[in-house]
Amino acid sequence: MTLTDNLEVLKLLQKSYNNKVKMIYIDPPYNTGNDFIYKDNFKNSVDSYLELTGQKDGEGNKFTTNTESNGRYHTDWLNMMYPRLKLARNLLTDDGVIFISIDDGEADNLRKMCNEVFGESNFVADLCVVNNLKGRNDKKYIARANERLLMYVKSLDFDEHGLELDDKILSEYNLNDNFGKYRLLELRKRGGPDTRKDRPKMYYPFYVNPETGDISLERSNYFSIEALPVKSNGDDGRWRWGRETASKKIEQLFGKQVGNKYNIYEKNYLESEDGARRVRPKSVLSGAAYSTDVATKEYRALMGKLDFTNPKPVALLSDLIIYATAPNENATILDFFSGSATTAHGVFYANSIDNGNRKFIMVQLPEILDEESEACKEGYRSICDIGEERIRRAGQKVKNDLIEKNNKEGMLSDNQANPDDLDIGFKIFRLDSSNLTEWQVNFDELESNIDLFESNVLKERSELDILFEIMLKNGLDLTYPVTEIIEDSCKIYDIAVGNLFVCLNDNINRDVARKIAALRKEYGIETSQVVFKDSGFQNDTEKLNCYEILKEAGYQDSDLLSI
Repeated sequence: MTLTDNLEVLKLLQKSYNNKVKMIYIDPPYNTGNDFIYKDNFKNSVDSYLELTGQKDGEGNKFTTNTESNGRYHTDWLNMMYPRLKLARNLLTDDGVIFISIDDGEADNLRKMCNEVFGESNFVADLCVVNNLKGRNDKKYIARANERLLMYVKSLDFDEHGLELDDKILSEYNLNDNFGKYRLLELRKRGGPDTRKDRPKMYYPFYVNPETGDISLERSNYFSIEALPVKSNGDDGRWRWGRETASKKIEQLFGKQVGNKYNIYEKNYLESEDGARRVRPKSVLSGAAYSTDVATKEYRALMGKLDFTNPKPVALLSDLIIYATAPNENATILDFFSGSATTAHGVFYANSIDNGNRKFIMVQLPEILDEESEACKEGYRSICDIGEERIRRAGQKVKNDLIEKNNKEGMLSDNQANPDDLDIGFKIFRLDSSNLTEWQVNFDELESNIDLFESNVLKERSELDILFEIMLKNGLDLTYPVTEIIEDSCKIYDIAVGNLFVCLNDNINRDVARKIAALRKEYGIETSQVVFKDSGFQNDTEKLNCYEILKEAGYQDSDLLSI
């Protein structure tokens, strides 16, 4: 699902998505002092939005310049970010996480603000993303090779899911026994407090069978060779495990001769009862796949002439998504500065890797494109148009790549995605004023106004426009299934299998109510709501009968609404 603005949209999402978003990633506009389009007007937000995005003023975008000579240089940017982060926090699940890309210009200020919004104790890391190994020479003194990525959790309930091991580490698991593949990791502590003096109780002997490599904590004829944690310089070292841990995990230890002494190794298995071993991301995220050059090339390969400045790497986003969300938890990922929609691309790719069922919400201000740009010449008007096309192409590419991969590998494994199950669909919404007119009393023209407000639904709005507004106001997820049912020439919308019924026709009668009552009984649900268009009943008698039929079916007065 994709939406079109951020501050107003974040407000609209508060009821339907409160405490439902598992991960947020944003790459907000950096405070360069130029083209500062996010100048919020809290008094008349929709009108301001329409003017700022060129949708109301025929002269195009209205930008404001935030120069460094402005005494509010930092304040303007922070004032833009603060309300958005406050609203975003409400959307996060209790075990949710947010990642924010930023440069050095506002990194310190952003961290102070995030400490206030998310809590200083919920700060996790100031990650370094190496995106240009050559370094950029657009700054004095230092050739910049990285950006920063702030990570905060909403609470300490966050449960990381880790990343798959890379091919280099996987190749180290080249040994097998009855428990599966494993590699050997030396048990002697290396680095830091690694001496007997540091941890005296972590210095003790093991006894090795020289024929089998089996280990014991007690000497015997079978376990005859003593092994101690001696460092290469002859000093006494220490083990990574204490005696108690070693006793419990003795079968996971192995001894072998190295030079004139025996070393003790841990059998580090590739898989356990919890599945394949995974790894935490490092505080420095580096690799060719994370580079700006690769991101630009993969974007151009997908989008051709529809150029976009500095797109984010798909690998970075997909790795963050896989690390922060389990494939089967139906997680929602939010990006409210979505740009070219790399985050959506990352969701598709992550789902294709681990057979996930994650969803996304992309929010982007529809900034007007330069008339001389190739995208504009191709018929695209705003950044949102490019993002929409990117999502469409990315979904199809990920699906095609998955088909090709599966054809090469043959039979699907348990955790391998099936292209037929990969959901690459999305809905598009545009921010606008309510679909319902507001009652404004003008006593001089009261009679004519009453006639105009016979129906309070704006004439140019469709039933689906009204339906999705009702869903938001009732706190329902916009991706819930919507089924259309025809009863006596009236259309009934069944949302989320009876969670909500909506009828917006102009000839509503008691048969509609009977159908809704029958569906509620068929579904066996206890909580449900019904919304009718108040002016849509055939007459007052039919309206009264409809409400009575529904009350007999178990609906309360509070469950029956009209617009």
